[in-house]
Amino acid sequence: MRTGIATVPLDWGHCPAWLFQRMKRLAQSITIAVIEEFGAEEMLKRLADPVWFQSFGCVLGFDWNSSGLTVTTMGALKEAMRGIEKETGFYVCGGKKVSRNTPIETRKWGEFLGWSDQKTESLVNASRMAAKVDSALVQDGFSIYAHNLIFTDAGNWSVVQQGMNVEIQKARRYHWLSEKVQDFCEEPHSGIASDIILSPLNLTARDSKKNKEISTDLVKEEPKTFLKDFLTLAQNQEGSARQQCLPGFVDMELNNVEFHWHEVLSEKFNVKRLKKTIEKAHFLEPEGFEALLKTEGVGPKTIRALSLVSELIYGAKPSYEDPARYSFTVGGKDGTPYAVDRVTYDKTIDIIEKGIRHSKITQRERLEAQRRLAKTL
Repeated sequence: MRTGIATVPLDWGHCPAWLFQRMKRLAQSITIAVIEEFGAEEMLKRLADPVWFQSFGCVLGFDWNSSGLTVTTMGALKEAMRGIEKETGFYVCGGKKVSRNTPIETRKWGEFLGWSDQKTESLVNASRMAAKVDSALVQDGFSIYAHNLIFTDAGNWSVVQQGMNVEIQKARRYHWLSEKVQDFCEEPHSGIASDIILSPLNLTARDSKKNKEISTDLVKEEPKTFLKDFLTLAQNQEGSARQQCLPGFVDMELNNVEFHWHEVLSEKFNVKRLKKTIEKAHFLEPEGFEALLKTEGVGPKTIRALSLVSELIYGAKPSYEDPARYSFTVGGKDGTPYAVDRVTYDKTIDIIEKGIRHSKITQRERLEAQRRLAKTL
């Protein structure tokens, strides 16, 4: 099974009520069937698998290649589980318009179920870190706008979240699974599905380890040192970067000549805000890069500024390789982009087919769902 990222065309519009009601009913039936047959942990794993998730959304009846599949499928699943969460041991928090409420919803469940603060806060931390990593450490131009945290009674979790890039009219879906995450800041995604490859700042890559170490050291040292290096980089790189006098901003333009491997051609930073953020982080003395990332106010701009100084002054290059690897498929017959993963393929079909067979829906709805599955796979 692969967890990771899926990229789909950005789509606008809404799901009609008649379809959403049917999606909700079928989602409930399939989810209950999967949980009864394989357990709640298996349903978590399935949602963390981009291939299975896409198949699930198609079986429910939504457009197979639409960005709306993610939001609508998770919305239908959340509504489908409403009222039977405790019975199934399967909980869905967050969404599109209520993504920021995910910690509140999670804490309410923890209180209702009598969980320890430690167990509940570990889930809240997972939700926040997944969102922050995919916005600050994987700077691929996709802004996160939908976020769901799914968890079980055992405290295991999955995150499904989506970002949009209006310029290229694409949406990218990020999948997380707790058992796959050894380090939030290093290779948290494994086996990634996408139909477009970019050149983002990718600080989750192992090749970015030194860059992150130096970034953390820069914060631990006297902030004036970092700011001096940053302004030197902006003003004195022999014409390869220049300062433009915009109110409160420094605009760095890398000419893509000396730094030919550097894909980011222009940057704008609010120096006063950057100084305030660095000073705050310095005061908190983060033990490592993850602690630095957790610091309030430390976002994509701060991380990029630290990364640029670490790279261009101290020589610690980060990775600019897109964490997305493969086209959206379970493999190709000619081995492109990789050989057919028969185990994943068969298990995807098997679990969804069992869910359909065991679901409490009409024979006609069952046959239609099976036809959609056949077209998908």
